[in-house]
Amino acid sequence: MLEKLHAVEERFDEVSKALCSGDIMNDMENYRALMKEHKALLPVVEKFREYKKIKARIDEAKTIIEQGGEDREFLEMARQELEELSPDGERVLSELRILLLPRDENDGKNVIVEIRAGAGGEESALFAGVLFRMYSMYAEKKGFRTEVVYSNDTELGGFKEISFTVSGEGAYSRFKFESGVHRVQRVPETESQGRIHTSTATVAVLPEAEEVDVEINPVDLQVDTFRSGGAGGQHINKTESAIRITHIPTGIVAECQDERSQHKNREKAMRVLRSRILEAERKKQQTSIADERKSQVGTGDRSERIRTYNYPQGRITDHRIGLTVYKLEQFLNGDMDEIVDALITADTARKLTEQ
Repeated sequence: MLEKLHAVEERFDEVSKALCSGDIMNDMENYRALMKEHKALLPVVEKFREYKKIKARIDEAKTIIEQGGEDREFLEMARQELEELSPDGERVLSELRILLLPRDENDGKNVIVEIRAGAGGEESALFAGVLFRMYSMYAEKKGFRTEVVYSNDTELGGFKEISFTVSGEGAYSRFKFESGVHRVQRVPETESQGRIHTSTATVAVLPEAEEVDVEINPVDLQVDTFRSGGAGGQHINKTESAIRITHIPTGIVAECQDERSQHKNREKAMRVLRSRILEAERKKQQTSIADERKSQVGTGDRSERIRTYNYPQGRITDHRIGLTVYKLEQFLNGDMDEIVDALITADTARKLTEQ
């Protein structure tokens, strides 16, 4: 591991030197690539240099103890320093092991979140609305920006389907574990008998593809315009501003009707289309990531769940890590970090074990 760390430090110095070159600004593409690499290497190098300082002090203390001498007070100080520094050295080494884990290349990207009503009829559509509100509030707390791309809402204020973007540094790293089937247990607003009802909504989280990630030939696109639909609103059904784009070679479709401007709707739809095409390409290249969306979403059946929201008991249970938290109201109001952090920790522990 130390050899790898020395190589990382050496590469960091090379990148830093290149960024200081007077000619670098003439090649903006290379400059951006080097800045990105510099940012990725910096935490590792800083931690490694911290470790080297601690290691040097430990070695010095050991040398003093091994050499002995008549100054007992000086020897005792060396033993005390060794005792205090050894745990620090182990801690920093552990942190370095985590920093050296392969990074998910998508962690820094924006995301597209798609929520669909699953089993449970109107109640599942209402729950999809609850999830959208929860994610919107969580994104706001983390300093991210959300923007609706497409929605198919119901008369009671729920969603049969809603897609939205979350933009901000590290958005994917905070949202990627939300993919899957979410189950709710509560007395529905549509239930007059007061019986607890179980329903589901499915969530898919896709890293947003950049133009450089996916090359799309304009001749491969079929663009249709149509009037916005939904439960109501002043703009509904007045102009053909909604856009549906079909990528003919793959059959992948993306829609957007949220904006009044046809141009803006097309721009948003293209963002979704690129991400879906990129995901389809990854399915062909990597079997492990392959069924990403299929395995994330499943069929929407009640039994395929990653998390349960139990209203009568005020609890959330994440079934992947067996964690139950009795803070349902806070969680639904966007205070999601306790479970999100636990999922990240569990994923890091798994990677360390595999390493």
